[in-house]
Amino acid sequence: MRKKVAVVTLGCPKNQVDSEVMSGLLAQNHIFIENPEEADVIIVNTCTFIQSAKEESIETIFEMASLKKSGTCQTLIATGCLAQRYGSELMQDIPELDGVLGTGNIDEITQLVQTAEGSRTSLIKQGTPDFLHNEQMPRRRSTPDYLAYVKVAEGCDNYCTYCVIPHVRGRFRSRTEESVIHEVQEMAAQGVKEILVMGQDTTRYGQDLYKEFRLPQLIRKLAQIEGIEWIRLMYCYPERFTDELIETMRQEPKVCKYIDLPLQHADNKILKDMNRRGTIEQAETLIGKLRKAIPNITLRTTMITGFPGETEQEFQTMVDFIQRVQFDRLGVFAYSQEENTPAGQREDQVPPEVREQRRDQIMQIQQEISRQRQQRWVGQVVTVLLEMKLPDGRWMGRTEGDAPEIDGQVYIPDTQTSLHVGDMIRVRITEADIYDLMGVVIS
Repeated sequence: MRKKVAVVTLGCPKNQVDSEVMSGLLAQNHIFIENPEEADVIIVNTCTFIQSAKEESIETIFEMASLKKSGTCQTLIATGCLAQRYGSELMQDIPELDGVLGTGNIDEITQLVQTAEGSRTSLIKQGTPDFLHNEQMPRRRSTPDYLAYVKVAEGCDNYCTYCVIPHVRGRFRSRTEESVIHEVQEMAAQGVKEILVMGQDTTRYGQDLYKEFRLPQLIRKLAQIEGIEWIRLMYCYPERFTDELIETMRQEPKVCKYIDLPLQHADNKILKDMNRRGTIEQAETLIGKLRKAIPNITLRTTMITGFPGETEQEFQTMVDFIQRVQFDRLGVFAYSQEENTPAGQREDQVPPEVREQRRDQIMQIQQEISRQRQQRWVGQVVTVLLEMKLPDGRWMGRTEGDAPEIDGQVYIPDTQTSLHVGDMIRVRITEADIYDLMGVVIS
């Protein structure tokens, strides 16, 4: 009798791809269900990026552990970044946990499930994780039929002083163009319309394999695949954003006029302390180039407040930059002091309450910027990908300027026209607020 499996995924979309690969490997001999309370095997794919992510991962493991008493769970497994980083501690501190699987051992999930059913087992590759999925591995996608994440590379070589990702994900390594193209062709055949292309450092794609940045060439080849309508680029580091990539975005209609450009700070001293490459002047020049080449581009960034040693003046430099550049979307993290990182070992830590106060101040400033930026869409006709019909009859969807899960929505009144989830329709925008748009269907 095949056992029922539930996978709980935490963290970023890159983690979601790992869950989908593990699910694909397990699918041959297991039945997948959504409700962990009814599962025989529960897999928690964890995150360890910042303190709040670690806490959420640990809380979720404990929550799932309780289902060994109240539910049908027989086997509980933790995978992902937290498992890679703290696998031994998790096994020691949580007796209900039957197994842990590191990021370098994803292809061994079936073996672990089988072994852990009889004895508690840890499969974590010591040293540098080196797993890299390919198009031949089965993958059970958990996204809607019209949407898929495409991880073109794994790992990171940047070694930002606040970040543990290189240690839990390994060195930067690209998939081959052929592997990515084959995977996207299969996705298109299954009805996928939008792909989100990503790596930990997407703009670096190809440097290790081909000795040059190959993202523009890859995008042009993906755009030729029939059925793919939107290609969205995520996690694009500014120092490797070439003029060729800008020109590819400008020329290729399938590439969403949207860029996720994580800057993290706007003061050059702090950027240097973070071990971020390039200067804020170079980043601002790139933003100018992007807006000149693609006037309607939507720009998203992330910032960190309260990095060790950040003075009030350095924080104000970031505030001035944000007010000057006017990003469409901006997320902020209060700095998280991570053990075994250079930044975490510094003695000039900014008090947590100051980090959070500065974060809240940035978010308040960005709300007004977003409100103003959103108004430029009023009166324009845009393409909207429909995602859901709400109980009140309205439809909800996204423009190419909105990434799933993290950005805004477009709300459309009930219409007599026959619409379906996954349709791409033309909508005239009539209203805008800080995050969302409202509009009517253009027949």
